[in-house]
Amino acid sequence: DSSVIRDIVFTTDSHTVKPLFFPGGDIGSLAVAGTVNDIAVMGAKPLALSAAFVIEEGFEKNRFEKVLESMKRTSEQAKVPIITGDTKVVEKGALQELIVNTSGIGVRTSLLDDNRKEVKRYRKFDSMWLLDSNLAPGDKIIVSGKVGEHGIALLSFREGYGFESKVSSDVAPINGLMEKVLRVGGIVAAKDPTRGGIANTLNELSEKSRVGILIDESEIPISDGVRAACEMLGIDALEIGNEGKVVLGVVKEKAEEVLKEIKKHPLGKDATIIGEVTENIKGVILETLIGGHRVLHKPIGDPIPRIC
Repeated sequence: DSSVIRDIVFTTDSHTVKPLFFPGGDIGSLAVAGTVNDIAVMGAKPLALSAAFVIEEGFEKNRFEKVLESMKRTSEQAKVPIITGDTKVVEKGALQELIVNTSGIGVRTSLLDDNRKEVKRYRKFDSMWLLDSNLAPGDKIIVSGKVGEHGIALLSFREGYGFESKVSSDVAPINGLMEKVLRVGGIVAAKDPTRGGIANTLNELSEKSRVGILIDESEIPISDGVRAACEMLGIDALEIGNEGKVVLGVVKEKAEEVLKEIKKHPLGKDATIIGEVTENIKGVILETLIGGHRVLHKPIGDPIPRIC
């Protein structure tokens, strides 16, 4: 979701989430965290953001102010300032309430260079950035926490489903967590599992790296609330978007050390090693809870639309 110009990372994202406010977050926190995270998973340090708003005529001023306050809080949490912006108003009915666009810039730092040197202690590694194409057989796959929370929180609130367990969005900037793991070193790839969930993320990593990935389903962290909601609705938690998680590819020699460091961070306390990269299979294969194997396909379409 980002492009590189020399040592600069640039990204942009437009947010059309419905509803604008949901358990655990809102369009403002989502707009800031999403763009910060797209930069952070490249291995770069996010420096600054822009914010642009397209507002439907008649949109309540106090609701807009709540969005702005949320953006300010999330920006301060990430320690990434919003330095410029733009606002446009369109006639009623031209769009639904509000669209927010955020763009961001980040820079390469010595942390990424030190991480690269650490990877090269264990295997060949020529990439200057954390890319989807960097995996190699033997690498371990880590997910930073429980999956599916954002999509389920949004869906249940939007549709009025009264699940017994309340689920809140995980929306949060992960640049602080990424900085910690880069200090440990051994990171070869990082990806935020947003639209399409970790199923889409793992398939993109597999395709671009031209390797197989074997995943242990029993190691994937899923909350009871998300699991129950998915069973009731007939959807797969692995295909549901997240907004405060990261999937990491790590050289096997550093995986346990990286996991230990992630667990020290508030956003990583439920992190686990969920699988490994192999050349013995194609695509993404899930070792199921009952001892079988199934192909984890890339999702067709979007099981929960307008969640970001």
